[in-house]
Amino acid sequence: MSLRPQRGLDSIKPYVPGKPIGEVERELGIHDVIKLASNENPLGVSPKALDAMRGALETANIYPDGASYDLRMAIAHRFGFSLDEVAVGNGADDLILELSMAYLDDGDEVIASRSSFPIYDIYTHAMRAKLVKTPLAPGYRIDLDAMARAMNARTRIVYVCNPNNPTGTMVTAAELDRFMARVPDSVLVVLDDAYAEMADSSEFPDSLGYVREGRRNVLVLRTFSKVYGLAGIRIGYGFGHRDTIAPLFKVKPAFNVNSVAQAAGIAALDDEEFVRFTVSENRKGRESLYGEFRRLGLEFAESHTNFVLVRIGPEAGVVQQRLLREGVIVRPCAAYDLPECLRVSIGTMPQNERFVAALERVLGR
Repeated sequence: MSLRPQRGLDSIKPYVPGKPIGEVERELGIHDVIKLASNENPLGVSPKALDAMRGALETANIYPDGASYDLRMAIAHRFGFSLDEVAVGNGADDLILELSMAYLDDGDEVIASRSSFPIYDIYTHAMRAKLVKTPLAPGYRIDLDAMARAMNARTRIVYVCNPNNPTGTMVTAAELDRFMARVPDSVLVVLDDAYAEMADSSEFPDSLGYVREGRRNVLVLRTFSKVYGLAGIRIGYGFGHRDTIAPLFKVKPAFNVNSVAQAAGIAALDDEEFVRFTVSENRKGRESLYGEFRRLGLEFAESHTNFVLVRIGPEAGVVQQRLLREGVIVRPCAAYDLPECLRVSIGTMPQNERFVAALERVLGR
């Protein structure tokens, strides 16, 4: 072949999302499939966001505001930042790509957990940087000490997903403070807070506090996909010192957040009732799954998210495939270096009950 892709692509394992419901129904010839694999909001879309999206469709013939001014202003106002301390993207994935393009050169090093969001890995390799992966600490937790030990003069970015995907566990404020004290100014710490609204602990860190203190080597990521129920339209947002955020605007696509998404995000921020309801129902569903896993004698990680990591054993992959035939999609975790585990999104109570009944049948076989 005369055309040769850039060498960073040789190291990339493409991200494989959870199977769509339609694909499973076509492949297996079944109906009424439920999806508990992608940590979506089972309660639907923020009603205020839905109304705003309908209104925005009337001007879909016009290009969106490339700077997403109104959306960024709404986010800045909601969280107490200035406009130039806020970035938005086509999902948090888009912002991870942008910061990789803005901050990585050939041969730079990036540190991430072996069991964390694989998008970090993909964009690190795409920029021909070296990926350094650290193991989990006991209890399926991110090991900040291991990350600190792995840093050297070539380290440029460290990703701390908190609460972590796929384990659902968190690092505490005290642990993060100790870690940050060990990070040199030349290393950008990306605190991925995609599930922060669902964290149930007084020890959960205030990641935004580092930005408010004026630290230039911190970038905090959040998303509208989870608690606001907007996974399908893709809006991520990030906070950082204005000098840290500025390089992202140089590499971002011209219209990376469409006009419908911008309208939805502005309205969703104001839908506090939907957020409270989502968090409350998620907590109930999480406790229910804990009880069922205890009853079945299955080990699980205490979660601060809208999913639970459960250890099935060596047959986890087989169990996941058999659950598909039962019409239940869950996430296998071999790609996260957790081959004996499944990640189960918390659904509605009827969905959770259906999953447990299917799991019990499969395990009984």
